[in-house]
Amino acid sequence: MTTTIDVASIRRDFPILHTRVGGRPLVYLDNAATTQKPVAVLSALEKHYKESNANIHRGVHYLAERATDAYELARKTVAGFLNAARSEEIIFVRGTTEGINLIAQSYGFPFLGEGDEILLTTMEHHANIVPWQLVCERNGAKLRIIPVTDSGELDMEAFTALLSERTKIVSLAHASNALGTVNPVKAMVDKAHACGAIVLLDGAQAVGHFPVDVQDLDCDFYVFSGHKLFSTTGAGVVYGKYDRLQSMPPFQGGGDMINKVTFEKTTYKRPPGRFEAGTPNIGGAVALGAAIEYLGGLDRLALLEYEHDLLQYATGLLSEIEGLKIYGRASEKVSLISFTLEGVHPHDIATVLDADGIAIRAGHHCTQPLHRHYGISATARASFAYYNTREEAEKLTASLKKIKLLFG
Repeated sequence: MTTTIDVASIRRDFPILHTRVGGRPLVYLDNAATTQKPVAVLSALEKHYKESNANIHRGVHYLAERATDAYELARKTVAGFLNAARSEEIIFVRGTTEGINLIAQSYGFPFLGEGDEILLTTMEHHANIVPWQLVCERNGAKLRIIPVTDSGELDMEAFTALLSERTKIVSLAHASNALGTVNPVKAMVDKAHACGAIVLLDGAQAVGHFPVDVQDLDCDFYVFSGHKLFSTTGAGVVYGKYDRLQSMPPFQGGGDMINKVTFEKTTYKRPPGRFEAGTPNIGGAVALGAAIEYLGGLDRLALLEYEHDLLQYATGLLSEIEGLKIYGRASEKVSLISFTLEGVHPHDIATVLDADGIAIRAGHHCTQPLHRHYGISATARASFAYYNTREEAEKLTASLKKIKLLFG
């Protein structure tokens, strides 16, 4: 490494990391499922509910104005974080799943028809499969699937061959939650646009690891969840190019997304208002803004380099365990390792590790088609963040070696 970061200082910002499990220090390696929260985020959430709790946009009293200002400031903070062209391109939702459903229903249903094609990849999360299946069932569109290689990278020749004038949407993960693969999305956006297709990027596993610039990527939509960005659950983001959003009908109907309602006809706000029906997760948006500001106070390129070093170190340690197979050997990965251990079910691995205070995830990670591709039903997954350490990777390795002996 050419750059160092003060991990010990960073860890002090995350109170839950000092938890003990059965008398043992917690080793939290389930960051791909949800990340932990720094004091700055917890304090922002508490401060909001103590000092600014009110509904937004429609009230004219002091608390309502404070809450509205905080909510809209969070929107501007997210826009800056993604380098969106304007804050009106940011829609607050509950998370990545709701974000993809919003796009599928507000863009897929109105603009796709019989014979149109949607390109997905074999490595997609169920949240980026099922909403498009619903579109296809209603509209007669078809799913086409980009295969993955044995190393866990996309088959780019197959992607190019699948593109045609029938391709209307390409929707794919920026980074895989099961393999860690970082996909070459910028090149894929360019190729898709050349065929007249629009592109949605699922950034749930990307934004917590490296900077994202939606204008540079030129994607039409980008979605992510706050709880994978060191913020709270129940708050997420849809970025959409403004002209694209302006052409789309509302996702849900209700209060605050309207201009005028009569029993004969309703007219809707401009984006993003038309896509935010009802009372939103105001506190969640405020907390997300605080998480982004916290990250902004750190050297993100140094964090990325640190995570890469940690991934390489942990991969080397696990690769030395006889009978352990790692899935996902892409040349560019975020810091997660999915693996199986010969003779031991992944759920048993996770259970024994938990007894040692080590938290991982076991199962299909909402990527059943990907697991079937590799001929397995489940993997164990250790996923790292910038507050994890080499010592924790060593503890994971030692516990896995013990499991190997227990089940051997």
